[in-house]
Amino acid sequence: MKFYNVGKIVNTHGIRGEVRVIPTTDFVDERFAKDAKLYLANQQGEPLELTIESSRPHKGSILVKFVGYDNINDVENFRNRELRVSEEDQQPLEEGSYYYHQIIGLTVKTIDGRELGKIKEILSPGANDVWVVQRPHQADLLLPKIDDVVKKVDLDNGVVEVELLKGLE
Repeated sequence: MKFYNVGKIVNTHGIRGEVRVIPTTDFVDERFAKDAKLYLANQQGEPLELTIESSRPHKGSILVKFVGYDNINDVENFRNRELRVSEEDQQPLEEGSYYYHQIIGLTVKTIDGRELGKIKEILSPGANDVWVVQRPHQADLLLPKIDDVVKKVDLDNGVVEVELLKGLE
């Protein structure tokens, strides 16, 4: 089974088993809803399945309580570990929207067929995402995820077709 990160537990909160989570998902309300299933990343073996008992926003993060984990001692070793969702639990996206894991690793080509490199990372600085393209023997190329630049995403063939605007390269 494949898993994808949706948040990182950064600390415990109080003595009743709550943890502070920094979310890394666009679906915060669904991922951290009561009775939602998440998996705690494990260094060895299968991830630990957890069920959300409750969650609430708190100073830019989310406080999460898991079913059956009722005091700080139960969750102390969860600190600095990733929370994941299984591939089967991912939400379908609308046309033209993609999960990061679908984009990272795709080959980037210009509309005239010139290969630029592969997408190695996605940044989210503000108004739109920026796709970081690793190019051989050159500095990374930063592509804004806007319609004027990204012309076609072909997941089946692993290719993104782009039109480089003046000043991008």
